[in-house]
Amino acid sequence: ALASLVKFQRSRRLLGVCYIVVKVSLLVVMEIGLFPLICGWWLDVCSLEMFDATLKDREQSFDSAPGTTMFLHWLVGMVYVFYFASFILLLREVLRPGVLWFLRNLNDPDFNPVQEMIHLPIYRHLRRFILSVVVFGSIVLLMLWLPIKIIKLLFPAFLPYNVMLYSDAPVSELSLELLLLQVVLPALLEQGHTRQWLKRLVHAWTFTAGYVLDLHSYLLGDHEEDENQPNNPPNRLNNNRIPGLGEGLHAAHQAILQQGGPVGFQPYQRPPNFLLKIILLVVFMCMTLLLASLFCLTLPVCVGRWLMSLWMGSAVIHELYTAASGLYVCWVSIRAATVLLSWMPQGRTVIMIKVHEWTLMIVKTVVVAAMLAGVIPLLLGLLFDLIIVAPLRVPLDQTPLFYPWQDWALGVLHAKIIAAITLMGPQWWLKTVIEQVYANGIRNIDLHFIVRRLAAPVICLLLLSLCVPYSISKGLTPLLGVQPEMQTLVERRIYPFLLMVVILLAILTFQIRQFKRLYEHIKNDKYLVGQRLVNYERKSGRSSSTPHTTSS
Repeated sequence: ALASLVKFQRSRRLLGVCYIVVKVSLLVVMEIGLFPLICGWWLDVCSLEMFDATLKDREQSFDSAPGTTMFLHWLVGMVYVFYFASFILLLREVLRPGVLWFLRNLNDPDFNPVQEMIHLPIYRHLRRFILSVVVFGSIVLLMLWLPIKIIKLLFPAFLPYNVMLYSDAPVSELSLELLLLQVVLPALLEQGHTRQWLKRLVHAWTFTAGYVLDLHSYLLGDHEEDENQPNNPPNRLNNNRIPGLGEGLHAAHQAILQQGGPVGFQPYQRPPNFLLKIILLVVFMCMTLLLASLFCLTLPVCVGRWLMSLWMGSAVIHELYTAASGLYVCWVSIRAATVLLSWMPQGRTVIMIKVHEWTLMIVKTVVVAAMLAGVIPLLLGLLFDLIIVAPLRVPLDQTPLFYPWQDWALGVLHAKIIAAITLMGPQWWLKTVIEQVYANGIRNIDLHFIVRRLAAPVICLLLLSLCVPYSISKGLTPLLGVQPEMQTLVERRIYPFLLMVVILLAILTFQIRQFKRLYEHIKNDKYLVGQRLVNYERKSGRSSSTPHTTSS
């Protein structure tokens, strides 16, 4: 404003750009940093009774390791926001376009968050941020704090969950939480038809609620009429009309920015007592979410505790084991029931053939899982422990202790990260094999192909990476007659040393190839005029030759 007053145009533009950069940066920090952190702390506060903890315990944890505590709460909040956004995307596939007009559509091609940050004023962003905090916090109260109170009232001996581990435990709580969040939940949501089941369940609930409250047209739309009529007939009342549509592209875009509504929408028939029915719908939805939360907090843990009691007896088990095992048992039971129901009309012979096929497929899957999800993560986690963890955490005068279960848990996460990086990278043999295995799926699993092209090469490479340094340190070093201290140093530092050598050789090889390509490119650009085929004919009476050139 001061630059505009004194008519400094260049300073005004520069200050305007700086203001935009600072504004966008602060909004990004609020959206990605502060908001998940608030959600994570609120989840922790609302779940204290579930783990028999107090605010004083959290204060002591924060005083001892503030950075780790803040990061873990931010991570939990980010996972919560991610799964909430995924559920909203699933709702958009079921509900009529226009029902969720108050929520931003992340799949909208016209949605540009950076442009919204630039155009909308600060008070709009603050209002949206406060509204999001209120909505997410209310959902946490409804689906976590209130179910815990009800569980403690109805089943006093069920809570708290056992998540306390001793310092010498063979596996850390963080490893199990990362394993549950990164392996168990994605496997259930992506590979186990869980998303389709959840989508059908939401559709059935919406269908039922729509007909009970006479809101079928509002929630699901009139599909029969939409097939015969255009989206916006001229004489049809449109309750979701966005201002600006039909007034040009720029006006429509500004209307989207101002209102935040979706581009696609369908008209609906507004029933009588519409506001009262919407309030009843919200109450019905809250009751359903509460019952679903009670079901998810009790049934998998009960099943997992019963299974672990059969195996471990009366020993105290971490609840992540019981929750994960119970979740998988419930999923397998539901999946088996749905499959049997689909097979029953086909007769006994077809059922026996299907059972034989599925038994063979399960045996193949178990063998593949033992190699890809058992042996390879264990070797990978042990190698990571020898290269990174042991040299950094254990002094030379102490003996490192290796826990196979913890190495396997971390190896699963490392294998997942490596597989994701491989699929995003350039085309090479490992990416081709992983894509082929993923394309075949479980039903068309090729055991011979997986063992020969994927499991055997990777296991051999990991075993060589583990055995060759060990053989050098234990076999060749004593033959040189070195002191015991030097031998211990070689045994403890040979793994990171050989890794550095391999990385340096790979970088050197890559640079040599790049220099060769650059040399060939410069040489061709400077000296190569054209490739020609030259024919020499010897004339009579002379030994000289006259070239005849032909362009190739």
